[in-house]
Amino acid sequence: MKTVFVSHPTDKLRHYFGNQAITALQAFAEVRLNTEARELSTPELIAAAHGCDALIAYRQTPGPEALFAGLPALAAFIRCAVDISTIDVPAASRHGVLITQASAGFMPAVSEWAIGAMVDLARGTSRYAAAYHRGQPPAPVMGRELRGSVLGVIGYGQIGRYLCELAQAFGMRILVTTPGKIPAQPALRQVPLPQLLAEADFVVCVAPANAETENMMNAQAFAAMKPDAYFINASRGELVDEPALLHALESGHLGGCALDVGRAPDQMPVLGLARHPNVIATPHIGGLTLAATEHQALETVEQLRALVQGRLPDGAVNAARATRLQRWGIHLTGLENAEAR
Repeated sequence: MKTVFVSHPTDKLRHYFGNQAITALQAFAEVRLNTEARELSTPELIAAAHGCDALIAYRQTPGPEALFAGLPALAAFIRCAVDISTIDVPAASRHGVLITQASAGFMPAVSEWAIGAMVDLARGTSRYAAAYHRGQPPAPVMGRELRGSVLGVIGYGQIGRYLCELAQAFGMRILVTTPGKIPAQPALRQVPLPQLLAEADFVVCVAPANAETENMMNAQAFAAMKPDAYFINASRGELVDEPALLHALESGHLGGCALDVGRAPDQMPVLGLARHPNVIATPHIGGLTLAATEHQALETVEQLRALVQGRLPDGAVNAARATRLQRWGIHLTGLENAEAR
């Protein structure tokens, strides 16, 4: 029986992995767990996972070369998340370790969060609630409707597409900016970013984080937005120049902002922005629903099950270089085109 180490801290295991996934793992593998209510350092992780055949990694668990070198029995590093930016994939390949990633199961959750954020910004719901909680009845302020408003969506991956479908149901007109060509659709137009910023009442960022998108929402971008428009970031903190965003808020140019991500640890919004009165901030919970977390946790279980059965799983990133899998009876010949399948 193969041995797998699950790196989720004890206080994150139930929400971000769950008993169903643990039980499913235990049916075909010996399971070892992180016993600390924190992320283990790389030396601690090497000690805790010594002798393990596979590692199911919490979303914050990095994969540096030292980890792959220090765990010679490890054949697979299975990320329980889509993001693998903190994993040194070339180093894993040099040591023959397979890297896998989960698929996105959080499109509805994140899209619904964005819709809720837009409603809150437009109607002041949380602001009214906070005033009442303080015992200070608030004065009503004229709100906006989503119906008839222009939504600008930056990025048109799985989340962007799902969000656009929801927005159309609310009667919004939609502008999309994305590198690739998208099919023509009623109530949706693909436009360059400057046009989107100039016309949108709500700008929602769901683009991927990479070298091309880092700080794409900078001082120039915020200045190009319509006065009193709203900015919502449901992607990654790296896409936003946070001092520029703060300036756009304090100058009164933006009507408000909603953030589920930021540059604080674990993609949390930074306090300097989160405490601003025109900001609605949540602690990176856009995808924190039972359905979304179970999707990824159970997918990692199935990835390991496939490996145990001698099959390469979906989500394999560096299959052709994962030479340690040969110990499991998995032959790598002919896999040159199997990378990132």
